[in-house]
Amino acid sequence: MNELGLGYILSTAVYSMLGLMLFIVALYIIEKITHFSISKKVVEEGNVAVSIVVGSIVIAMGIIVSAAIH
Repeated sequence: MNELGLGYILSTAVYSMLGLMLFIVALYIIEKITHFSISKKVVEEGNVAVSIVVGSIVIAMGIIVSAAIH
């Protein structure tokens, strides 16, 4: 299995799924903590500041998942 690198592919897929689940949980927690709807602020009202915060969270989660894979 390791001769073809399938172990590496499997571990990458597992960590990627874990990262996506953590990302969804983080967005859910932020949605519950704040007193407003994030999607409404970003999509309907075009609030750039909220978009920057959500983008920062996406980047941070990506860095964490990337570090976990390596």
